[in-house]
Amino acid sequence: AGRFFQHGPTETSQATLASVSPVFAVMKFDKEGNTTYFDKKKTELYQELGLQARDLRFQHVMSIATRNNRIIMRMEFLKAVITPEFLLILDYRNSSLEHWLLNELASQLAGEGQLVTYSLPFEFRAIEAILQYWISKLQGRLNTLQPQIFETLEALVDPKLLSVDRSKLHILLQNGKSLSELETDVKVFKETILEILDEDELIEELCLSKWTDLQVFEKSMSGIDHAEEMELLLENYYRQAEDLLNEARELRILIDDSESIIFINLDSHRNVMMRLNLQLTMGTFSVSLFGLIGVAFGMNLESSLEEDPRIFWLMTGIMFLGSGLMWRRLLSFLGRHLDPPLPPHVPAVLKKSQPAAGRVEIKTSHKGETFGLSRSTLTNQ
Repeated sequence: AGRFFQHGPTETSQATLASVSPVFAVMKFDKEGNTTYFDKKKTELYQELGLQARDLRFQHVMSIATRNNRIIMRMEFLKAVITPEFLLILDYRNSSLEHWLLNELASQLAGEGQLVTYSLPFEFRAIEAILQYWISKLQGRLNTLQPQIFETLEALVDPKLLSVDRSKLHILLQNGKSLSELETDVKVFKETILEILDEDELIEELCLSKWTDLQVFEKSMSGIDHAEEMELLLENYYRQAEDLLNEARELRILIDDSESIIFINLDSHRNVMMRLNLQLTMGTFSVSLFGLIGVAFGMNLESSLEEDPRIFWLMTGIMFLGSGLMWRRLLSFLGRHLDPPLPPHVPAVLKKSQPAAGRVEIKTSHKGETFGLSRSTLTNQ
């Protein structure tokens, strides 16, 4: 009985775990844009699709792969399986994703608004719709960050401000972190597409209908190369990602330049305060130095000077005049050593070689071409 009590719960829990399998909430789109919803266990789903269990193991990564005439797309929280006949969106319960699925994806898969003269296969429309959604998602994040960063930088890079608002710096730090995350996501998106563009076999594998539909195969043989169409489709979104990354980099450079300006302004204000402190210290030293005269007369010692009624005003004048002259001398010394020196004056060394002919020869260490003038022009002048 004791052994049964010890091993019974363990065997029950193992049986329970073995019977439980992940269940996907699936949204299915066909070629006409019709939508159906259902829940399916992971084991049943990959068996019906002819996939392996690891193919439906979705993490928050980005990849595009093919297996058994199926396209498996992982766009972080967007998980899709594309076949020549339908599109499956797994775990679609996301606020922004569900809005796009219900309002836009069905019409795009139905082929509405296409500008080509012939209808593309279904997998083309599915891939383009997903890539368009993801690039617009990244563009929306940049459009949200850009005005916030501009507003914060305008408030920080103001020469009239003697101090920096810490709340603005905190906002700029958060925006900079969000911008770094956006740059990383765009780079991963680019690299995912570039891995496919570098391999012609991968591009061929993405053309599912070419190997299953006889009409599509005949079109490809008659001159419509679907592999080239797929390559052009991927290159289009690769260029969009490149442009988006350039905009993010320009924004990053703007933040770095603004930070340099902020540090320069803070250093300038700090130097002003240090100089003012030094000037006051010099003034205090000057007054203290000549204040020793008053200290000497304040001692309880008798002399003949204190009997003269004019000696007080004389000594007071000497103290103030000496302190002022001493302070002025110290300020002059400070100005000579702290102010930046003026650039040296370089006189033009002119020497008349032929006074009768009225020609003037210019002798310098620089060539005339540096200033956009030739030697003949200078000679004629």
